[in-house]
Amino acid sequence: MILVTGGTGFLGSELIKQLTDKGLSIRALKRENSKIPSIILGNPLIEWVVADINELADLEDAFEDVTKVYHCAAFVSLNSKHKKQLFHVNIDGTSNIVNLCAENNCRLLHVSSIAALGIAKKGHKISEKDFWEYDSKAHAYGLSKYEGEMEVWRGINEGLNAIIVNPSVIIGKSAGFEGSGAIFKLVKNGFPFYTDGASGFVDVEDVVKAMISLMESEVSGERYILSSEDVHYKDLFTEIALGFDVKPPVKEAKSWMLGLAWRALKFASLFTRNEPSITKDTAKSSVTLSYYNNNKVIEQTGIVFKPIAQSIQEITQHLK
Repeated sequence: MILVTGGTGFLGSELIKQLTDKGLSIRALKRENSKIPSIILGNPLIEWVVADINELADLEDAFEDVTKVYHCAAFVSLNSKHKKQLFHVNIDGTSNIVNLCAENNCRLLHVSSIAALGIAKKGHKISEKDFWEYDSKAHAYGLSKYEGEMEVWRGINEGLNAIIVNPSVIIGKSAGFEGSGAIFKLVKNGFPFYTDGASGFVDVEDVVKAMISLMESEVSGERYILSSEDVHYKDLFTEIALGFDVKPPVKEAKSWMLGLAWRALKFASLFTRNEPSITKDTAKSSVTLSYYNNNKVIEQTGIVFKPIAQSIQEITQHLK
């Protein structure tokens, strides 16, 4: 039996879709109030289990007869006020999954993040060989994913059969305007600014294809960057705008402007009680140039990543 945590999430639901398309039966975890996405709703090959990864009593029953575990569940936020929840879910919850996989002799594929990777050596892209150096000023999400990954490495050192994937920014039609889809909503609504930053991007379908291929391999104790290509935000926003037939952003948002923006929005949130659309951490990441080396996963799986321009075209056509 295959167990998927975070089964109702953007990545987890695509994973379940591709696994069940192969005729495989899946046991998937969901929280009590989570809504099952339409792409897997009513699928007879899915056994849903209401469980919290931070509640061992719930998890122990879910692991019965399980041989493979895809750990996709995570809490994602770049707002520092969520630090406690980020650590509770992404570190403590992952520790529970690791321990139960070890106890039940399960093979584990853990979904980490590029946020858990290190800084590239000068003149090189970030690779799996770059390890994150502790920084007390780093954003809480990055810290939580790094520490969560360390729980998996602990398990591996104790004999756990496990691999780790580090996806870059995942995009896809099923995200809608939530999560990474918020970028598409921003541009669609005529946002006039872009930032001088860059990051890796990858289509959710490709992430899942790589995950399944790696799970079916004999490899253990390795990590893999899952990223199609590096894209500058100006080019990304322009491509999205063209897909929606709207005017591309033409004004560069300087660092000082972003600094004013996140401070003003944080102040306003004290009165509105709404989450600020820009935080200190999102402002910082939006002007950072980050480039990623995807050679290792290509050599291991032979995957041919979908060009990001094609992904954007598919997403914008879907969201029009």
